[in-house]
Amino acid sequence: VFQTAEHRCGYWPERSARDLVLDPFDPQLPTLYGGALAMGFRRSGGHVYRPHCATCSACLAVRIPVDAFRPTRSQRRCLQRNADIEVTLAPARRSEENYALYQRYLRHRHAGGGMDDSSPEDFDQFLACRWSPTRFLEMRLHGQLLGIAVTDLLPDAMSAVYTFFDPAHAERSLGTFAILRQLALARTEQRAQLYLGYWIEGHPKMDYKRRFHPLEVLEGGRWVRLG
Repeated sequence: VFQTAEHRCGYWPERSARDLVLDPFDPQLPTLYGGALAMGFRRSGGHVYRPHCATCSACLAVRIPVDAFRPTRSQRRCLQRNADIEVTLAPARRSEENYALYQRYLRHRHAGGGMDDSSPEDFDQFLACRWSPTRFLEMRLHGQLLGIAVTDLLPDAMSAVYTFFDPAHAERSLGTFAILRQLALARTEQRAQLYLGYWIEGHPKMDYKRRFHPLEVLEGGRWVRLG
């Protein structure tokens, strides 16, 4: 386990951050990954990391216990609204089609933030790596690619790594739809947990995670239900 130097926080720009990172060259990393998720780590590209900031503990690892999850009325409407979308698992590989969709999404959601000029190499390095059990959950309407949920499939859990979609179809709430379909897949394949990365109370980009019930948060080394 390594500790990074301090860097600017990606959620609160006025704060500095630091991470713990598992050795990316450790040959045991594929077998350690599932246990690391349960300890609050997350994958980004080939790095498995966990926030380890000296003066801030706002980032809390969260997950959904699959069997206990029940969709809200709003989430059921989301499923009905997108009943015409075909969802399939595909290999985690860049293509002209999915890279073009990724670029459109970043230009719309992260304009001027540094991510909107992402290169093909950035796509490859951010979303998958040679050892990760990653699949692309593709969402298509009459063959047109509308969105991709980048998902890591482990023996007893799944991890929602990243989702991007066509901003022209924002009314479909494809981010919510992606999580609902990941939960459905996890239930079908008898995986116990869907990890959602980190949640920060009061952060506008994190509020959507509270809409999934029950939600568990890692506190003091124990997973507990978020009230």
